[in-house]
Amino acid sequence: MSLVIRLTRTGKKGERKFRVVVKEKRSKRDGGFIDMLGWYEKTKDNKRKKIDMEKYQYWVSKGAQPSATMQEIIK
Repeated sequence: MSLVIRLTRTGKKGERKFRVVVKEKRSKRDGGFIDMLGWYEKTKDNKRKKIDMEKYQYWVSKGAQPSATMQEIIK
């Protein structure tokens, strides 16, 4: 079982709202997830986020690989 930390899309059409989740690598983008780590919102003016870094570090220590997008958001 290969785990990945990535974004899943939520919200209405045209809104850029995402959840930061841990899920299996082979599952669908908006399918079920194992654990929710926080949220990320991208608007024209700014980017807002709230990520539980303790949970993030826990899952990375267990072998979960962050996606390229998540690596950029965490920086």
